[in-house]
This record gives sequence, structure tokens and C-alpha cells, in this order.
Amino acid sequence: MHTTLEIILPAHNEHGNVIPIYDEIKQALAITEYDYTILFVDDGSTDETLGQIKDLAKIDNKVKYIELSRNFGHQNAIKAGLDASDADVIIMMDCDLQHPPHLINELLKQYELGYDIVRTHRIENETAGYFKRKTSNLFYKILNQLSDITLEQGSADFRLISGKAIEQLKSFNEFDLFYRGLIKWMGFKQISLQYHPEERFTGQTKYTYKKMISFGLNGFTSFSTKPLYFAAYLGLVFSISSILYIPYIIHAFYTGTEVQGWASVIATVVFFGGVNLMILGIIGIYISKLFSQSKNRPHYIVKESNL
Repeated sequence: MHTTLEIILPAHNEHGNVIPIYDEIKQALAITEYDYTILFVDDGSTDETLGQIKDLAKIDNKVKYIELSRNFGHQNAIKAGLDASDADVIIMMDCDLQHPPHLINELLKQYELGYDIVRTHRIENETAGYFKRKTSNLFYKILNQLSDITLEQGSADFRLISGKAIEQLKSFNEFDLFYRGLIKWMGFKQISLQYHPEERFTGQTKYTYKKMISFGLNGFTSFSTKPLYFAAYLGLVFSISSILYIPYIIHAFYTGTEVQGWASVIATVVFFGGVNLMILGIIGIYISKLFSQSKNRPHYIVKESNL
């Protein structure tokens, strides 16, 4: 009996990349004996992405697709594919060819050596842009300091999972999914391979700076409560510091010293007001996650599928 393999490809407005990545995956798997399928998850595309996927499915029964009712986001699209799969081995990768399909065979080789999970991390090159490289490195440094997990610099959503690891990953039902952290947190026998990202084949990246910031905050708050402790300790430090101001107040009261410098007073009020807002913001992020989870809405809605 052959081991079944499924390649899960979230796709949002990737009409120029669907056929090229299909061709490269087919070429990479031509030398394997795995009984494989290629599962595209159309995440609310507004271009010809879904049409091209359906055309491929008509000529190749190994091509499957799930159409979501709207754009639910990259992590939820991954979950849709994960939930629908019954394969022994799953490989998740992006549809823009930045995750090199030729690395699939290396992931499978590590699986055959006994690894339950094979992760990847990219080696950043100059094409990524100076600001993006620096912010990415900063994100992983802060995440590793604040959380109970350690992620390699440049960890990517390009990975292989197998066996019981698939069952456990399917069981996670938290609303704000952060698979890079969840997979590392799960344990099992893991290894991470490095790769050099390719240029995006066509189209524009879907990760704007706003989305990257949101993704980063989600990563921090999903695996650590340290920001809450930081807020509490910061408040305690300022409270104790304010006590040191009492002797000055007493001295001014008894000597009748006129208090000068309203500008410094305003600056102090604004500073502490900003600190309070920051602390409230940190608490608010955690409360919003609890609120979203309490509604228990589905992560995605499937509109159509050929599974």
C-alpha cells in the first residue's frame, strides 16, 4: 500500500502562478512513488485563479480544490485544506513559487528518515528588501524572548507533517491561528531545513506591512502572557517612582515655594497617559482574542469543492 501525500496550496489572486507551480510540483514528484494529490484552497480570489484550478482539475484527477466563500486569510485557508485532507503525509506551501517545489523531495527524504514534522526556514537575500529583512529578524528575536517556543529566523509556512502530528494539528481550534508556533509547540520528532526563497513568479505579495504587524502581534499573544506581566511591572515601577516625589511636595508646601514650569507638568502627564494607553492596549489585545474565541464562529466557509 502506497503512502498517500497531499500538497496543500492556499491561493488568493494567484492566477499567474497556478499553472507554473502545478507544473513544477508535477516535475518534482515525477520521480516519487507516493500516491499524491494537489489540493488548491481558493481563498476568495477575485481574478481567474479558481477558473484555472478547475481547468487543471478537468485534465488531471490528482488536482483537487476547495473554494472558500470569501477571503478568510492565509492561516484559515491552510486549516481548510488540513481539515479536508485524509492523507498520510501533508506538505503545505505557498502558491507564489517562493517556496521552491524542488525542495519537496528533500522534505520527503527527511520524513523517510523518521521525522514526523519537517519545517523550513528561509535564508534572507538582498531581494527581500532591507526594511523587511530587519523587521523579520526583529520579530523572531522578540518572539523567542517573550514566548515559550523558539523559532528559527525566517521560519516559513512551507512544511511537511505526518501521522499523529496531523491528527493533533487538526484538533486545534483557536480562532487566531499561528501555525509556525503551533507546529513547533506540538513536539514530535522535528527538523528544520533552510532554503533560499525564489522570486515571486507573478503578482504582488499579499503581506502588506499592516498585515505583517497584525501577524506579529498574533504570534506574540498566542504563545506568551509576558506582555501582560510587563504591563503590570511597568505600572508597579512608576507607582513606586511616584512616591519619591512626596518629599518634594512636602518641602514646597512648608517653604511656600512657587511651582514653576507648566510645560514639564504637561509633558509628564502626557508621558504617563501614553504609558496607561499602552498598558490598556496590551490588555485589550488579549481581551479581544477571548471575545473572538467565545463567539465560536467557523474559521472558514466552503462554497464549492471537488473532493
